[in-house]
Amino acid sequence: MELRARGWWLLCAAAAVVACARGDPASKSRSCSEVRQIYGAKGFSLSDVPQAEISGEHLRICPQGYTCCTSEMEENLANRSRTELETSLRDSSRALQAMLATQLRSFDDHFQHLLNDSERALQDAFPGAFGELYAQNARAFRDLYSELRLYYRGANLHLEETLAEFWARLLERLFKQLHPQLLLPDDYLDCLGKQAEALRPFGEAPRELRLRATRAFVAARSFVQGLGVASDVVRKVAQVPLGPECSRAVMKLVYCAHCLGVPGARPCPDYCRNVLKGCLANQADLDAEWRNLLDSMVLITDKFWGASGVESVIGGVHMWLAEAINSLQDNRDTLTAKVIQGCGNPKVNPQGPGPEEKRRRGKLAPRERPPSGTLEKLVSEAKAQLRDIQDFWISLPGTLCSEKMALSTASDDRCWNGMARGRYLPEVMGDGLANQINNPEVEVDITKPDMTIRQQIMQLKIMTNRLRSAYNGNDVDFQDASDDGSGSGSGDGCPDDLCGRKNSRKSSSSRVSAEPLGVQQSSQGSPEPPEDHIPALQGWGAVPFQGEDKPCAATGEEEPGCLSGPLLSTSQQAHLEMLGKWPESGEISGNEGAPCPRLHPQHQRKPFLPA
Repeated sequence: MELRARGWWLLCAAAAVVACARGDPASKSRSCSEVRQIYGAKGFSLSDVPQAEISGEHLRICPQGYTCCTSEMEENLANRSRTELETSLRDSSRALQAMLATQLRSFDDHFQHLLNDSERALQDAFPGAFGELYAQNARAFRDLYSELRLYYRGANLHLEETLAEFWARLLERLFKQLHPQLLLPDDYLDCLGKQAEALRPFGEAPRELRLRATRAFVAARSFVQGLGVASDVVRKVAQVPLGPECSRAVMKLVYCAHCLGVPGARPCPDYCRNVLKGCLANQADLDAEWRNLLDSMVLITDKFWGASGVESVIGGVHMWLAEAINSLQDNRDTLTAKVIQGCGNPKVNPQGPGPEEKRRRGKLAPRERPPSGTLEKLVSEAKAQLRDIQDFWISLPGTLCSEKMALSTASDDRCWNGMARGRYLPEVMGDGLANQINNPEVEVDITKPDMTIRQQIMQLKIMTNRLRSAYNGNDVDFQDASDDGSGSGSGDGCPDDLCGRKNSRKSSSSRVSAEPLGVQQSSQGSPEPPEDHIPALQGWGAVPFQGEDKPCAATGEEEPGCLSGPLLSTSQQAHLEMLGKWPESGEISGNEGAPCPRLHPQHQRKPFLPA
């Protein structure tokens, strides 16, 4: 009898232990007070939160043991976990965007100041050095700087064509000024233009400027564009929503421990990594092209130095122009003789004055350089930061787990593994979509990549190709035209709009005056603005310029940095619309002075990447 009683007592004790472990109602239910406190702190109502654990058959995401969560609580916490992860992703993206934006503004400011300083040096020195030769052609020089500025900004201009047209126009004007006693009709000036390449009236300056400016401007603008594209890719990828399977997995990772009454159990590190590697599988596929882009940007900075580098060339344009005019004056008599030999004796202008006295040779004071080491410091900082963010996409799951998810620091058998406290056994998956085929936490369809991210991968590839072409001195937009051209950029391969613009230069009106960019001639010969115009909105990607640019003054007189017309790509316009910053009807005007006319279609900015 005693043995039977003792056996019964042992049986009851064992049953009690099992019931307690399983949360049996026969045992004393655990309190949900800690869960109630956490749930209420997140702003949810406590009216439906149970005081003690209840049966969990209603749960759809968390394990269906005894629980402190109702169906409504589980849904609320699932939505909250998704929102918190999306917020963490946006925060990480904003930090990266801010760094890229700072770099972009710094380099853009520096490059624009170089060009603006060169134009100011020209405006200060040329009137005294060249007198009427400059005064009567000041507009041509301003137009050149405007087009150089537009080209740097990404406008659809062929730089070699632009320079060739400038020299052709300048030669016609200066030759007429140097020979006011002669009648020089259009056909005679056409003959002069055809012989210009052989005569080299400006010496070697045009050729040297063309070769150096092409490489320098292509390098500068492609580097700044690269920063803009990188920032734009980060912004667009941050807007990609999390999928439903990811949302379920994140809820299980973050809040199911609360529902099971163990809110103090923090996620196991490897468990968290598997969840986020599955959620961010598409983002990790950006890694290869992201690295290629950043490597190409670091490489292109090699073109910023030396006599043909960005700083020397962009900041010294006026010096090449001065050298060209000096050469023309020095060789004036020889040039005139050769022109007469090739084109015949022009008629004498009976009402014209006598031959102009030989102009004095221009002497320019050294240009004001930026503070010593400015570009070197910018490049050094940029290289370090670009290298730091190379593994951004594949390190993102680990970064979010360690910084945002409050991972367990306890021993492996005390962390939350998705089912209970205990060791997490599955191995950590690799990076990228293809490696998630056996992800134990997130069901990922590796046959359906995210299309938005695939588009951004293509954008990275395109920009990398531009940078690599720029490193070799080629502008990818006009590479075929340059290959077909004769060295001056005027071969058959130039685009129709530019060829048409070049041919129209032969009209007499183009020799009389150079109209502002975007101002068209009416049938009566007076300037008339195009039908529509928009203000000179500025920026690469989503980053506004901080330079000295401003709308053209109402008088029509440009100053260094004066720009007109739209310089936005399709993607930039869409971004402005998204931010609500696109001008409404009736609000289209400049901030200062009169509104700038819209650029002629041939000068409008061509999106440097597909929208």
